[in-house]
This record gives sequence, C-alpha cells and structure tokens, in this order.
Amino acid sequence: MLSLKNRSYLFLLMVSVFAISSCETDRNEIMALGKKTVMPDLTGKGVTMLYSDSTVLKIKLQTPQMQKYEKGVKEPVTIMPKGLFVVFYDDNGKEATTLKADYGVKYETSKRMEVRYNVEVVNVNGEKLNTEHLVWDEKKKKIISDAFVKITTAKNIIMGKGLESNQDFTQYEIKEITGSIRVDDNNQ
Repeated sequence: MLSLKNRSYLFLLMVSVFAISSCETDRNEIMALGKKTVMPDLTGKGVTMLYSDSTVLKIKLQTPQMQKYEKGVKEPVTIMPKGLFVVFYDDNGKEATTLKADYGVKYETSKRMEVRYNVEVVNVNGEKLNTEHLVWDEKKKKIISDAFVKITTAKNIIMGKGLESNQDFTQYEIKEITGSIRVDDNNQ
C-alpha cells in the first residue's frame, strides 16, 4: 500500500507527464501551423509607387498598406489589403484614367492586377465604371470583368454583366447588358 507521501509524488508525476505530453502536442501543432503560414517579405504603409517608360510617368499607385510575397508562393504577388488609388497617364504625361478599389493584388510574373470591392474607374472623358471585381491585364493592355458593371456617361447609365475594355477605359464592351437609363440633361 502506498503512503500519503508516495501518493502525492505519484500524483505529481502523472500530472507532470500529462502536462509535458500536452505541451508537446501543442508545440507540434504550432510548428505545423508555422510551416503553412507565409509571411510577407516586404511590408509598407503609406506607399506611393511610380512607373515610368523612357522617363515619362505612366502610372502612379498609392496604397495605405502593401505586402509583398516572393518566397513560398507560386508567383510573387503584391497585396494591397486596405485599398489602392491608381492614376494612369497618357503619352504626354497628362492624367488619363483613375482606378480605385478597397482591395488589390498585383501578380508580378503574369503582369495582372486584380481589384475588388467598390471598384471605380474614371476615364479622360469622365465616364465612370463601377463594379465589385476587375482584372487589369498589363500584357494585353485590357480591363476585364465577369461581375455586374455599371457605366455612367454624360447621357446614359448602362448596367450589365461582364466587360472588356482597353486599359484606359475609352473603348469598352459590356458582355451582357441588363439595363440602360437615359439621363435627362435638364435635371443636371
């Protein structure tokens, strides 16, 4: 028969073994999580990026927060989780088109930018595109959307599903028009 003192030691030994084995399990789980998590290689706040071609400013991108991932991902990406504002300039360096959205991802290798949530594009003519999802294909110099789109011009509001446009949003085609409203000039 075990004495009270020996029972206490036995109890403490069992608790210690249980605690150590529990810690080991938690440690293994934490280590496994660490292997799955990819941390950004570069982060920035209040970022402004300028893109030029032959010393002519082409694009100005501003974002309150940027995260760049290069290691541990299939394709290097830059994520703008708190939104972005982009100005596209024409060949003379004048502002041509603006784009803003609440979230953006730029795929570095495939030269694509995908923007989501409260997306707004305004061209040099003042025509405005609103949608929730848009892809800018830099290689093809196209803007593409498969989501609901609304285009507001001086005389019309056109709604539809899907859009393809040149990158400065001056020539566009709505894939499936769902409605059109003529704006009365007298009410403006």
